[in-house]
Amino acid sequence: MSEIKMNKTRLAAKNKGEGDFVNKFIKILIILLTASCLLCMTTAALSRMGSVGSEVTSIQNALKKQGYYTGAVDGIFGSKTLAAVKNFQRAKGLTVDGIVGPQTLKALGISGSSSYGGYSSNDYNLLARIISAESRGEPYLGQVAVGAVVLNRVEHPSFPDTVSGVIYQNGAFSCLSDGQFYKAVSSSAYSAARDALNGLDPSGGAIYYYNPKTATSSWIRSRPVITTIGNHVFCK
Repeated sequence: MSEIKMNKTRLAAKNKGEGDFVNKFIKILIILLTASCLLCMTTAALSRMGSVGSEVTSIQNALKKQGYYTGAVDGIFGSKTLAAVKNFQRAKGLTVDGIVGPQTLKALGISGSSSYGGYSSNDYNLLARIISAESRGEPYLGQVAVGAVVLNRVEHPSFPDTVSGVIYQNGAFSCLSDGQFYKAVSSSAYSAARDALNGLDPSGGAIYYYNPKTATSSWIRSRPVITTIGNHVFCK
């Protein structure tokens, strides 16, 4: 074999070896990054100070039933919920860290709730779509509150008794006529829909809401106000 061919063969072998090393390094890096992401997701899933959502609502309800919590069941993990969790953990011989992990959930008798709170996946998708269309740019609790208004209407005798009936009721939501309803649904809207379906209601039982900067109806402005979240006023 000529010197040139030998050099080419050596160079090819060297490049192959380097390529194999790089490929292995990339695979290892991907595995490590995936494991790290999974760990972060697992940690973030634990309810703690500052958490909001349906799990927090379940925790507050369970603590209230057992006499550890006297605050509002609002799905917001604040200082009162933190104190109640720590007192519960202390009484049950658990690690007193104020973080509601699997052991604390089990002691509270919380095994997890239905993904859609008894509603169908179609209801879930419709609710996420209306939330996305009606509350783009609103804070997360404001998005949940919009979903809660839809569900409050389902339970109210003056409105249709299904999610689809409420959403498609003639003239109920302008987003159906201006095209916003048919745009891509934001990921936060899906989370907000799930929390609303599982009982979180930051609106305080409202059946109406409006933006005071754009609302022109004197009737809607006359409704008794319950709360204001972001740009929306929620009312009875």
